[in-house]
Amino acid sequence: MTAVLVAYAGRHGGTRQIAEVIAAELGEAGLSVDVRDAADVATVGHYGAVVVGSALYYHRWRPEAVRLLERNARALAERPVWLFHSGPCGPGAATHQVSLPANVALLAARIDAERTATFGGRLDPATVRGLIPRLMASGQRAGDFRDWDRIKAWARDVGRRVRTRVAL
Repeated sequence: MTAVLVAYAGRHGGTRQIAEVIAAELGEAGLSVDVRDAADVATVGHYGAVVVGSALYYHRWRPEAVRLLERNARALAERPVWLFHSGPCGPGAATHQVSLPANVALLAARIDAERTATFGGRLDPATVRGLIPRLMASGQRAGDFRDWDRIKAWARDVGRRVRTRVAL
């Protein structure tokens, strides 16, 4: 059975929830899946495929996710890798595609990652810290803009691709 790592990085739990849903869909596809915080991943060596996701903050990936990609670039280049990020909030967020930050785009090219998915984020006024996030959370950007059907469909597609690219 192919082992798949789904690693995530975020501050308020929204990206972790996306990673858990992705992992559940991959499990339904017959894959063995580990869901881990990117900060806790030292190596990807024994995984046949890897999914890495990060929350977007000011158009930047969380440093833990970037470090995972940097530390494991050689190993990631030898297996299929999918990337996702979450974060756009407000009207239209669920379908808004955001380009990878430049540093992550360079890493994605280096490891030959599949196309990146952008998922809407969650901005909960009760959990945000800082002046700018509080201001954002008081307007039309507040709420949960994750499209679970779209996330599940993406994960099912990843599962199909893993099964066809990696010998079981």
